[in-house]
Amino acid sequence: MNNIKFIDFCAGIGGGRIGLENLGLSCLGFFEIDKDAEITYKYFFGQDEQNYGDLMKINPDDLPNFDFMVGGFPCQTFSIIGTRCGLDDETRGQVIYGLVKILKAKNVKYFILENVKGLISHDKGRTLETVLELLDNAGYKVYYETLNSLNFGVPQMRERIYLVGIQKELIDDSFKYEFPKKYTGENHSLEDCLIDNDELIFDEKLPSYQTFLKYLDNKYNKGKYSINEIVSKEYTVIDTRQSDLRIYHEKTPTLRRGRHGILYVKNGKFKKLSGYEALLLQNFPKRYANKVKDKISNSKLLQQSGNAMTSTVIEEIAKNLMKAIGKIDD
Repeated sequence: MNNIKFIDFCAGIGGGRIGLENLGLSCLGFFEIDKDAEITYKYFFGQDEQNYGDLMKINPDDLPNFDFMVGGFPCQTFSIIGTRCGLDDETRGQVIYGLVKILKAKNVKYFILENVKGLISHDKGRTLETVLELLDNAGYKVYYETLNSLNFGVPQMRERIYLVGIQKELIDDSFKYEFPKKYTGENHSLEDCLIDNDELIFDEKLPSYQTFLKYLDNKYNKGKYSINEIVSKEYTVIDTRQSDLRIYHEKTPTLRRGRHGILYVKNGKFKKLSGYEALLLQNFPKRYANKVKDKISNSKLLQQSGNAMTSTVIEEIAKNLMKAIGKIDD
């Protein structure tokens, strides 16, 4: 499928790109306005990679012709933890209009777009209806579904809505796209992902540990947990939310740009989740994660991983699309 060309929109650090390249599709460049994310992206894929910058400012005529758009368009305005102003947001919410403009101008055949689950309920469903109407009017048959990364080879709970589109003129009334229901690839456990040997031990030597003890004693958590109880089981994952503590086994909560308070138990001690480990929880292969270890700060990698797409989810969605249009055999 090297003849299918794609451009990576709102690329972040390239989770979507990895998914498509795993199927043999070829990337012609990317769009990303976050300079820190761009640095990480180029560590992964090469310093000569073309960043087209701000998609809202690009003249589509300046882009090469391409077949496939992949993009995780900004989700903060639709998220339950974001502002939820949606399409009224003057910057992030309007990006969908820029994407549709490029789809039409470049006659793009297929797309996969990702957003937070909150898009479905935002403004009582009217925001999603508007997005679907925009894409329909642009000439695309669109399918959407909420998928959880936990079902695609990684031990991370991450529900996202995925929109798959194909030009109507390429299909007939009998065409049907089905989202992947079962993942048959390699499944990674917490033990596979939580392997960073850097000394991110979280113990009484750190001032923040004393804050953690006070947190355990607040009105939400008082009397519920003890340190000895928590550390008694290896790979227990602890999410120190603003109020109540949440504990997970065999999985982590959703990685988010602003959530850096995830701890876990290893060798009977608390450790902080590292940026390297966060990449593995998004199914970035180790060969990519190793390129940025000790080059990109831990806090930045945590942020960027929280914004990234899970590569295997995109790969499986695209694989089903390629099967549906006859580009690959079952």
